[in-house]
Amino acid sequence: MLRNIRLTIEYDGTRFAGWQAQTIAKKLKTIQQEIEKAASRLLGEKIKLTGSGRTDSGVHAEAQTANFRTNSTLSPHNIKRGLNSYLPDDIVITSAEDAPLKFHSRFDAREKLYRYTIINRKVRSPLLRRYAVTCSYDLDISAMKKAAAYLIGKKDFKSFQATDKKDRSSVRHIKRLDITRKKTSIIEIYIQANGFLYNMVRNIVGTLIDVGRGRISPEAVKDILKKRHRPAAGQTAPAKGLCLVKVFY
Repeated sequence: MLRNIRLTIEYDGTRFAGWQAQTIAKKLKTIQQEIEKAASRLLGEKIKLTGSGRTDSGVHAEAQTANFRTNSTLSPHNIKRGLNSYLPDDIVITSAEDAPLKFHSRFDAREKLYRYTIINRKVRSPLLRRYAVTCSYDLDISAMKKAAAYLIGKKDFKSFQATDKKDRSSVRHIKRLDITRKKTSIIEIYIQANGFLYNMVRNIVGTLIDVGRGRISPEAVKDILKKRHRPAAGQTAPAKGLCLVKVFY
């Protein structure tokens, strides 16, 4: 009997070329390919994994969601154990469960929550080097929060979208954009929305860093949105500071 298995996945994206399987550069390892290979080996059939969305090279995840269909009678518990026995140390299945056949990890996702981590001090952190970006400039958190407020709501985020040849809407709804300072030198930025454009989170973070440094004013964010032009916004923040925290269904 055909089944649909839903997975929750945690991974360190440092050594992977993102989530999605590569069709051209097949030598580059991806999260999707590693899990498909492990599942095919475990279940004895070709497995096609569907993720909630792409994460770029170097981006991490605490709880990515994916699903695949199988004729196997193996229990979800044993599927999880079996996959983890085949997967490399930087990928782990934290849960596996039966889902309705109609469940689709990508199309059924309502919102996603990302976290971006910044080390705001003069020296880098050997312990966090894979998961956070060092910014040696003093950042004005109050100014960053003021700028972030202009981004909350349903807006056209074309200025924060990397080049995309597809002619599609750049309107998204940001539900949450929180900026907090932890342990003096750690800054965390949480962004939750109903969807994200390519590099949208990293471009927003880069712009907020520019605000924090005093390079642009918080109010300038309103004009950046209106221009609908990528060069109007700030830098693209490095991938390694970004982590997919949760997918909402």
